[in-house]
Amino acid sequence: MAETAASSDPGTPAPGRDGLFSRLRRGLGKTGSRLREGLASLAGGAGRIDEELLEEVETRLLSADVGLEATDAVIQGLRKNLDRRRLADANAFIAALKEELTGLLLPCEQALSISASGRPFVILMVGVNGAGKTTTIGKLARRLGDQGHSVMLAAGDTFRAAAVEQLQAWGERNQVPVVAQAAGADSAAVIFDAWQSARAKGVDVLIADTAGRLHTSDNLMRELEKIARVLGKQDAGLPDEILLVLDATTGQNAVNQAERFHESTPLTGIVLTKLDGTARGGVVFAIARRFGIPLRFIGIGEQAEDLRPFAARDFVEALFSE
Repeated sequence: MAETAASSDPGTPAPGRDGLFSRLRRGLGKTGSRLREGLASLAGGAGRIDEELLEEVETRLLSADVGLEATDAVIQGLRKNLDRRRLADANAFIAALKEELTGLLLPCEQALSISASGRPFVILMVGVNGAGKTTTIGKLARRLGDQGHSVMLAAGDTFRAAAVEQLQAWGERNQVPVVAQAAGADSAAVIFDAWQSARAKGVDVLIADTAGRLHTSDNLMRELEKIARVLGKQDAGLPDEILLVLDATTGQNAVNQAERFHESTPLTGIVLTKLDGTARGGVVFAIARRFGIPLRFIGIGEQAEDLRPFAARDFVEALFSE
C-alpha cells in the first residue's frame, strides 16, 4: 500500500486540504518570516530587479540555513532569468524564486511506500539523541495503523533509561505490540527477536528503534551497521527502509549528521522534525541539494497529524504565505 504525498499547483492548496495547509503555514512561520520578509517591497519598491537584489536574496537564504550549495543553485537560476529579462517585476521575481526553491525539493518528494512482499516491512529508525526519533516512531505507527497496516515496534534503544518505557507508552496509545528486553541488552538481538515475532504473527510493518547516537561516535555507528547485517542475513532486502530523523533546529549540523549516517548505513529516507520551533527550516533545501535522499515526512507540531508526508510545492508555498 503506497502513500502518495499530493502536491498543489503553485499558490493553490489542493481541494479539501485548506486545514492541513494552514497547519503547515503556521508550522513554517518562523522560517518563512526570515526568508520572505520585505522581499516583495525590495523587488517592487525601487522598481529594480538587479544584482543588488540577488545579493539581498542570497543573504536571506543563508540566514534561513538554506546552505551555500543550495543558495548558489537558486541564485544562479535567478541570474539566468534576469539575464534573459524574464524578471520584469516583483511578482515575476517572487514566482521565479519559488520555482527555483521548488526545483531543489521536487526530486526528494517521494512518499513512503509499504510493499506487500509476504513478510514484515522493516523500518529502521536512526538519529542522534534529542532529534525526536521515538516520538516520530509513535506518530508513524499511528499513521500506518490508520492506513490499515498491522504494526509492531522493536525497542532497540537499550541504552537510554527511559527509551523502552517511552516506546511502550506509544505502543499502548496506538494499541501496537512492543518487543523489548532488559536495559543494556544487545540492540541487534532485540530487533532480531522482534523480526522473528513479527514474521510469525503476520505483522505488516516492524518499526525498529535504535539508540540515539552522536554521528561522531564510531562504535555506535558500527552498531548500526551490525543491526543492518543481522537483518540482512534473514532476508537480503532487509531493512526495507532506513529513516534518519533530523532536528531542524540544529540547522547546518543536520547536514553533517546526514552525511555521517549515510556513510555508515545508506539511508533510504529522511524525517525532518521540529520545523515549527525554528527559523532554520531552510536546511531542508541544503539536505535536498547535497544528498537527494527522499524526504519522507516533516514534523510541524506535537499532534500525530503534524507528522505529514513531504510535498515540495506545498512546503515552498507555505514559506511565502503570511
